[in-house]
Amino acid sequence: MRRLRTRAQFQALLRTPPVAKTAHFALHRLKATSPDVAEGGPVSAPAFLPAGSAWLGAMTPKRCARRAVTRNAIRRQIYAMGEQLNLPLSDQAYLIRLRAAYSPTRFPSARSEALLHAVRAELLQLFQRIQPSCAPC
Repeated sequence: MRRLRTRAQFQALLRTPPVAKTAHFALHRLKATSPDVAEGGPVSAPAFLPAGSAWLGAMTPKRCARRAVTRNAIRRQIYAMGEQLNLPLSDQAYLIRLRAAYSPTRFPSARSEALLHAVRAELLQLFQRIQPSCAPC
C-alpha cells in the first residue's frame, strides 16, 4: 500500500464526496486508474502512478486536533488500520479525513490509550461501512 504524498493526490480525493462517515471521520474513495482515451474515457490520473497500487492518505487538520501529538497519533492509527485490514485496495485511492474534534473533557490527555482505542474502533466502523466483510488480519 502506498501513501498519498502530493497536493494533487489529496485534492483529487477531496473533490469526491465521502463514501462513508462516522462521528469524527469521513472516507473519500477514488478509482486510481480510469479507462484509456482510445476507449472513449478519460486518461489515468497521473497523480496515482504507478497504476495497480493501493493508495491511502490521512488528513488531520489543526482545527480538529490542536496538538501535534494528537494529530500524529491519529495519523499513525489510520495507517496502521489500513495495513491491517483485509480490503481489496488495488487501483483504489482512499483518504480518511478527521472532520470533528474529540472531546477534550472526555480525552484530556493529548495521546492517551483511551483516545487511541476510540480512534481505532471508529476507523474499523468506517471501513466496515464501505465493506461489511472487513476485519483485521
